[in-house]
Amino acid sequence: MTRTTSSADPSDHSGPSSSSGSSTSSGSSGSSGSSGSSGSSGSSGSSGEPGTVVDRALRAALYAASDDALDTGASLLAAAPAADAELGRRGEEFVAVAWQRGWQPADVVRIVGRELGEEHVRLAASLIRAQARHDGPRGRRWTAQLDELTHAEPGRTDRFSYATAVLELYRLLLRLPALEHLDEAAGPAPAGAPGAESRMLGRIRALLAKAEATGFPEEAEALSAKAQELMARHSVDEALLAARAPAPDAPGACRIGVEPPYEQAKAVLLDAVATANRCRAVWNEPLGFSTVVGFEAELEVVELLYTSLLVQATTAMARAEAAQRAGGRKRTKTFRQSFLAAYAHRIGTRLAAAAETQITEDLLPVLASRDVAVGDRLDRLFPETTTTRLRGVSDEAGWTEGAQAADRAQMRSRRRLD
Repeated sequence: MTRTTSSADPSDHSGPSSSSGSSTSSGSSGSSGSSGSSGSSGSSGSSGEPGTVVDRALRAALYAASDDALDTGASLLAAAPAADAELGRRGEEFVAVAWQRGWQPADVVRIVGRELGEEHVRLAASLIRAQARHDGPRGRRWTAQLDELTHAEPGRTDRFSYATAVLELYRLLLRLPALEHLDEAAGPAPAGAPGAESRMLGRIRALLAKAEATGFPEEAEALSAKAQELMARHSVDEALLAARAPAPDAPGACRIGVEPPYEQAKAVLLDAVATANRCRAVWNEPLGFSTVVGFEAELEVVELLYTSLLVQATTAMARAEAAQRAGGRKRTKTFRQSFLAAYAHRIGTRLAAAAETQITEDLLPVLASRDVAVGDRLDRLFPETTTTRLRGVSDEAGWTEGAQAADRAQMRSRRRLD
């Protein structure tokens, strides 16, 4: 696995040349070999039996890359409605193999949407739900991912098109590379009252949603400031409760999608948010996600804040770009890349400064111990890391607008928590 540290490197003007940010990237490229097989159950008997038909279709379609092979398999399935149940069962087997290789429901849905399309996402969600009925308990985060699956039924235009979509999905599942296993750490439940955490996070979500929706920068700033204050209190409370618990808490990990375009700048933004919240982020560029390592309370905060800041950045970027076009400038790609790079850099600087104000001396031993635990978990998951540079940051107007947008999105200095 490789960690990627990204820093802006504009060579044609001085504005952003001193900026830096970091992200992390796991080295898997999505090109590893098969992760399952078509199986042989039900394959005895005549060629028209469901198991035999499915075996023939999978052998024809899944182990060759040509469209002709896919058409052959789809034709076999389209002519055999009685094989549908067996075809679904084989799909559940492919899903189970993906879990064995470290994938989680949200990861599969993300890669299917990225590589295929919405119809395939609906098929994947249906398969994942079906497989979950035969699966054991996995943990709270896994359950939440299952709950978020779409319930839209796959469309059925004609049997051949449907079979083609199913085989395209199975072909992708078969080729999924192995990922790091992010099993939820064993340990005691959070020491706080179960309802208190959900109420706090609910308040944070509501504040960030309002910040995203408002058209007034000052209001967005005030709402973000309040959300950050609640996040800091939530994080500190969790650290103190964990320190007093009879058994030590342990860091976990989650994956957060980093979608195109401008993935590098978005990965740097996520890393900045993670670092400010005492987590570490590792970017897997080929598969389109970052793995964030940290304690559960901080992981939830990172996901909430990154999502909100990205929405705010996108909205601010669209407004700034419209103003640039109205002034006669026609830059688009370089403007956006520079805007997001500056936004990520400035957010990271301000988050780091704000985090410093929340640390009192009595908290230092607790926080240091948690930092060590997070670092150890990161090193076990990603023993090798490399550094790369964020390039394409060459539009000074984009950089200036991005830095100003970050100033508006981020809060003023916060009061120290007692």
